[in-house]
Amino acid sequence: MSTEDTTKTSFAHPRYWPAWLGIGAMYAVAWLPWRLKLWVGKAIGLAAWRLARRRRHITETNIRLCFPERDADQQAALVRESFIANGIGLVETATGWCRDHEHLRHRVVFRGQEHRARLQAQGRGALILGVHFSTLDLGAALHALYFRADAVQRPHDNPLFDRFMARARAPYFDTILDRYDLRGVVRRIKAGHAVWYSPDQDFGRDASVFAPFFGVEAATVRMTARIARMTGAPVIPLIFHRNPDDRTYTLEYLPPLEDFPSGDEAVDAARVNAVIESAIRRHPEQYLWLHRRFKTRPRGEAKLY
Repeated sequence: MSTEDTTKTSFAHPRYWPAWLGIGAMYAVAWLPWRLKLWVGKAIGLAAWRLARRRRHITETNIRLCFPERDADQQAALVRESFIANGIGLVETATGWCRDHEHLRHRVVFRGQEHRARLQAQGRGALILGVHFSTLDLGAALHALYFRADAVQRPHDNPLFDRFMARARAPYFDTILDRYDLRGVVRRIKAGHAVWYSPDQDFGRDASVFAPFFGVEAATVRMTARIARMTGAPVIPLIFHRNPDDRTYTLEYLPPLEDFPSGDEAVDAARVNAVIESAIRRHPEQYLWLHRRFKTRPRGEAKLY
């Protein structure tokens, strides 16, 4: 029996049935009319807000830490808005993964294209500094309407869903690299490719240096500055969000970071965090606050979650 046949047989096992159900639901949602799709996303978000107590606690903690200037009611409102935005993000992901993204071109406003186009005309590679917004996968699909890129990602724990995710992302990424494949990232950038990398998650003490994020010390990966140093490539932030009309999206390349890396890991990490924080503040409800961004603490500090 071939490897392919073995894989197909293993994916028929009952333990994969929930994943198959989820994949089928994504395909079904992706083809709904836009207004109904938004309604489904909001319903998912509100259900999670009410039922996912652990994730709500994480989100409440993050927002309390990052927005101390807001009173308790304002923080609670942002928590609820965040769950709704991430619920909509799920149906946006389904749309990006399960349909040809060309049908979305009329929904895109893309600013700052000249920053990437200039590098592309020069045949230079780049490190695209991404952010984990709820619109992440749809944003990647919309980006592919204008520019090609590679991507760095973490494999999914479920082998079936990981395979589905890789195939779904293949149309809008040239190459998908493992997040630990530093050599692969460097090789692709040196060959003139742009690699999309989102460093705004907690990968643990060994891979990180502590730097402020919304005024809170956060374990921040060293990789951004390290890749820039090894390749000599510019780092260009890419931000994207759902517009208030809930029907259109804005993507924007910001100018490449100047004098980066500096050679000081803490300074470089703080600079990356400042860029990401500025992007989040534009539409804070659309950020992935459900992630334990402050999981790793400086030695001697108590856990926050």
